[in-house]
Amino acid sequence: MSQQTQDRPNPTAPPPDHQLLVGRTGKRHSPRYRWGILGIGIFAQAAFSAAFQGIPTSGSILAAAYGFSLSELGLVLAAVTCGIFVTDVFWGILSDRIGERNVLIIGLAGTTATLAYVTAFLVPSDDVVPAAWALALVLFLSGALGGCVNGASGRAVMGWFPPDKRGFAISLRVAAVPLGGALGAAIMPPLALGAGFRWVFLFLTAFMLAATIAVVLWLDEPPIARTKSANGIAATTLPNPLVRWDIWRVAITAFLLDLPQFTVLTFGTVFLTSVLGMDISAVVVALVVVQVLGGASRVLSGRWTDKKGGRYRRSLVRVYSWLIAAAFVGVALYQVLPAWLVVGLFVAAGFLACGWHGVHYAEIATMAGAERSGTALGLENTMVFGGAFVTPLLIPLVLDASSWPVVMVLVGAVPAVASALLMPREQPV
Repeated sequence: MSQQTQDRPNPTAPPPDHQLLVGRTGKRHSPRYRWGILGIGIFAQAAFSAAFQGIPTSGSILAAAYGFSLSELGLVLAAVTCGIFVTDVFWGILSDRIGERNVLIIGLAGTTATLAYVTAFLVPSDDVVPAAWALALVLFLSGALGGCVNGASGRAVMGWFPPDKRGFAISLRVAAVPLGGALGAAIMPPLALGAGFRWVFLFLTAFMLAATIAVVLWLDEPPIARTKSANGIAATTLPNPLVRWDIWRVAITAFLLDLPQFTVLTFGTVFLTSVLGMDISAVVVALVVVQVLGGASRVLSGRWTDKKGGRYRRSLVRVYSWLIAAAFVGVALYQVLPAWLVVGLFVAAGFLACGWHGVHYAEIATMAGAERSGTALGLENTMVFGGAFVTPLLIPLVLDASSWPVVMVLVGAVPAVASALLMPREQPV
């Protein structure tokens, strides 16, 4: 899309802050309502993130409780992200066609039901230990349904916020991913050790149910066009993001950067406990720090690029990429470096690998336009969770064939370098 196309006034753009907001239903809202919508999006995203990022933080505990091998653990940890990977772009397209409210209600209610099923039937007891494939199957369904929150809530933010605040708003919404992950990392391992996994999955079920209720009670859709046709006339003239190579290039960098991110999030506990000999409580603190700093980085980078008129997002992603690569090279040298330095580099690699999302999501949504942002964000999240799905399956294979230093270089540093080289240059102003 040309710069002139992006700068052209949009008749469906949200009104200024002092005017009343009118939803697609015709209901009038206070200007503060857009922040309530953002709050619902953050809450729903955090609830889902607590599941898909919180479960891996309990990976070593889960393997011990269920009796899983390293390969079985990788299968279970990959299941949720695999479900998101195969459905997210379809949720994005559907939210552009039928609206984000309907999509969120269907998906979040389904996720709540699957987590309730795990709570009731797929936790270990004295008599029965569930098979890895059974737990993986239901978690796959949970991911396939819960992935709706990624594109749909992002589209709602694009619709309710004016262009000069979208980068900050989307960064806040995307910051809910590490926020939910931090909650999962802080709550789930102690809960699993103290009360068992039935309480872990009950916590996740209750969190998701609360998010579903919030959407049902308070979410109204923004007055932006849908992409379905009426009487043969398209509701939007913007091109389909799925046929644009520049958008694909940006999306592919999200896949590449998620390999280092989920190296930290899925096998971080295994590396820190088994290789560096850290206590599980210290590991929990390290992973919470990763998530908190990652969330702060998303918000601050989004705010900074908004102040620059939405410029430099791509350049900032390239900076993140080079720093991530350097940190993982340092971690790969753990055998010759002091342990405290290795832990510091691992935390730095983790929060940097979590910190690029805000500007990345804002850029791809802006490139597509508000009316097509659901599809673009669906593609983005398909790539993101494709990386999240591949990583826990790839790491055991690399470990079987080589060692942890090779994992840190091949799965951490190399994809980050490839991302820096693939990201398109800034558009001319």
